[in-house]
Amino acid sequence: MKLDSLEALMEDMLKDIYSAENQITKALPKMAKKATAPDLREAFEQHLAQTQEHVRRLDQIGDKLGIKMKGKKCKALEALVEECKELMDEKPEPQVLDAGLIAAAQKVEHYEIASYGTARQWAEQLGRDNVVQLLQETLDEEKATDQKLTQLAEQQVNLQAEAAGEEEAAVGAGTGAARTSNGSRRRK
Repeated sequence: MKLDSLEALMEDMLKDIYSAENQITKALPKMAKKATAPDLREAFEQHLAQTQEHVRRLDQIGDKLGIKMKGKKCKALEALVEECKELMDEKPEPQVLDAGLIAAAQKVEHYEIASYGTARQWAEQLGRDNVVQLLQETLDEEKATDQKLTQLAEQQVNLQAEAAGEEEAAVGAGTGAARTSNGSRRRK
């Protein structure tokens, strides 16, 4: 495809997003399986259902614009998924893995937020009002997912990962204080 217009660039972006969403539908079940925090596992499972809806919306957008959505591989998502796979293969402490999984998921969310935001703005500028709302709906859901992951990290997962590291350090030193799973300190 020759990228000689904003219309062509938007089509290329939509195909990229379509590839990204399909890659995410394959990665999320693996991430959910590896997550040890029940709330994180549930968040990944919910996002999988949401991502499947995003793929359906992109199919609708393709139909409305007369675009075949297949034919492009999102290399950025491919790299982010590979980075997450490497993290899981390293077999870190369970709480540390959960924190890493959130970080990996948020990298993906930020990529999607940038992509959907750009595509929505281009569609609006080009007068493609028949797809602007669909793109905005998905953009809003991606932002909400990112916020949910942030809250989960700040209120639970990162505290548990920190406590696991402090406990490991205390055990390694033989004495000292470590944090319990609720974040309070206890003497060894």
